[in-house]
Amino acid sequence: MSDYRLLVDWEVIEKVNELPIGTRRALRRAIAQIAASPDRMSDYREPNPRQIDLDVHVCKNFALKYWIDFADRHIKILEIEPAD
Repeated sequence: MSDYRLLVDWEVIEKVNELPIGTRRALRRAIAQIAASPDRMSDYREPNPRQIDLDVHVCKNFALKYWIDFADRHIKILEIEPAD
């Protein structure tokens, strides 16, 4: 298990809760897997407007964007959006 603390943006939680139950369950499993092994779950990386490279994991046609904050020992799930 990871020794990082998982932090999820409230907007991400709200968007996930609006989705069909099967998609919600898959995304929650993916979030738990990111928390356990953040470095293994990244499908690709992309910069955000603050010039921080975010890891992106694609699940059920959604991109979960997160940042591994090594200094604070946090995994911060910042965004969810439809995957291209």
